[in-house]
Amino acid sequence: MAATPPVCDFGWKAPAFSLPATDGKTYSLQDVAGPNGTLVMFICNHCPYVLGALDRIIEDARTLQSLGIGVAAICSNDAAAYPEDSFPRMREMALRHAFPFPYLHDESQEVAHAWGAACTPDFFGLNRALELQYRGRLDAAGRNPAPPGLRRDLVEAMRQIAETGAGPRDQTPSIGCSIKWKAA
Repeated sequence: MAATPPVCDFGWKAPAFSLPATDGKTYSLQDVAGPNGTLVMFICNHCPYVLGALDRIIEDARTLQSLGIGVAAICSNDAAAYPEDSFPRMREMALRHAFPFPYLHDESQEVAHAWGAACTPDFFGLNRALELQYRGRLDAAGRNPAPPGLRRDLVEAMRQIAETGAGPRDQTPSIGCSIKWKAA
């Protein structure tokens, strides 16, 4: 089922985390933070919205890293109900696509709850002080192939955050599959 995250809560302070990654290390928010800002994205292995945009997500992550922006991805889906999102499958996906960022596993879903993650993909663009400045979409193509010359909403917003510390006031929310929460 498609879901849309809420609008950006400018200045919201990102909660700390420490999560295992597919590369065998454990990363905290401080570990992934960049000198000019940080992008934390909630993704998963099976979502058609993520899969349709995955090449652009990877390309944009590399662009952002070249601007001094730290990038990490978190999978919080219930792997018992969605085995494609299990940690071993996450490892396979990260290797197959040569993720240039840590792919973190939020098995307990505590981080997704603390961050208010709503869908995959869900992008959280933070400034140097780890305050939320962007909660928008990757671009207008969504899960469809991108036409030539497509505006890169996420990259442009994160570039602005890196330069000014503040994100754009006009943001179009991301859309994607809802986070697959564990039964209560």
